Amino acid sequence: MNHKAYIVADAMITSLAFGSQKNMEALYAGNTGLTTINDSQLYPEPFMGGRIDDKAINRCFDNNADFNKLGSDFEFTRFEKMAIVSMAGVYRQTEFPLDEKTLFILSTTKGNIDLLEPEKLKKWGKERTMLWKTAEIISNFWGFKNSPRVLSNACVSGVEAIYIASGLIKQGVYDNVIVVGADMLTEFVISGFMSFQSLSPQVCRPFDQDRNGLNLGEAAGCVFLSSNKSLLSATQPEIEILGGGSSNDANHISGPSRTGDGQFFAISAALNEAGIEAKEIDYISAHGTATPYNDEMESKALNLAGLQEKPVSSVKAYLGHTLGAAGVVESIIAIRNLRDQKILKSLGYENHGVPLPLHVVKETRNWPIQNVLKTASGFGGCNAAVIFRFNRKK
Repeated sequence: MNHKAYIVADAMITSLAFGSQKNMEALYAGNTGLTTINDSQLYPEPFMGGRIDDKAINRCFDNNADFNKLGSDFEFTRFEKMAIVSMAGVYRQTEFPLDEKTLFILSTTKGNIDLLEPEKLKKWGKERTMLWKTAEIISNFWGFKNSPRVLSNACVSGVEAIYIASGLIKQGVYDNVIVVGADMLTEFVISGFMSFQSLSPQVCRPFDQDRNGLNLGEAAGCVFLSSNKSLLSATQPEIEILGGGSSNDANHISGPSRTGDGQFFAISAALNEAGIEAKEIDYISAHGTATPYNDEMESKALNLAGLQEKPVSSVKAYLGHTLGAAGVVESIIAIRNLRDQKILKSLGYENHGVPLPLHVVKETRNWPIQNVLKTASGFGGCNAAVIFRFNRKK
């Protein structure tokens, strides 16, 4: 593998803000996008979550209608609009090529799952609920030459999409890959997590002794990867994707490994591909869902990897768990942490609540960072990890 994969541009929309820079300002200020949602169309009772304003989505989508290759009469779903708006945020920074050497990957767990509701299904048709069809529509909006790819592997989808994209670039299969991660709040998703009794009625508290469950959120994020370093501006920090890895602990359909070995294997694979040792990791963006078993598992995995003394944060108390978008959006935040040379407070953490020691960040502050590890875990025993490097220009 002679090529390198660089981060050229990124953009995200969340319950906190539209745009990466505005999101980072809100994150550094310690703001949360989580609030009590009282919408009977989503769930019969109020619940804590992170929701994006529909008017803001429609306004931003309309502002980017000039990119639409499908014509003004074509109607897009809310999910498709979210994904396209995040991509437009990247395109307006740096126009990504639409040639044969550029690939589009969609990362999501549920996509247009809300269209399964009887009235919507009658309007949109069954095919529109298929992830391949959703990716095709988003791809055709822009006019990509290649057929899109879909990566849907529970909550590790976004992290896997990024490191697989980097692998395709390193192998010379593509020069550029546009990765989009998106998911939204729906009755299907919320009722599913409610049935597991895994949702907290308060803002979640990853790694804290009083944590009692996760919050759901919705988001869309886009990352432009390329082997062409000349696309980086003269003042833009050089962020390289060093390596990645994935594993399956085969423990349970929804419960993580009790030993942490699955995530440890993914971290080890990422370190191996990156060609670095655990001691060279400077900061960790954890999955950190604030459920009892996930956070316990992560403490074991990070200790197995020899990373227990490295600063670690979770962003779930800021944005909620955004499912297939989480790995992309949280990677963007980690990339921005590298550029800003800052580590982010793990919001909600006060008292250590996992069985093994971790250096959970209690205050956002300046910190010298070169290598950041992003981890993820999900249903079905899946785990993933990716490592980003800040190459200081000589």
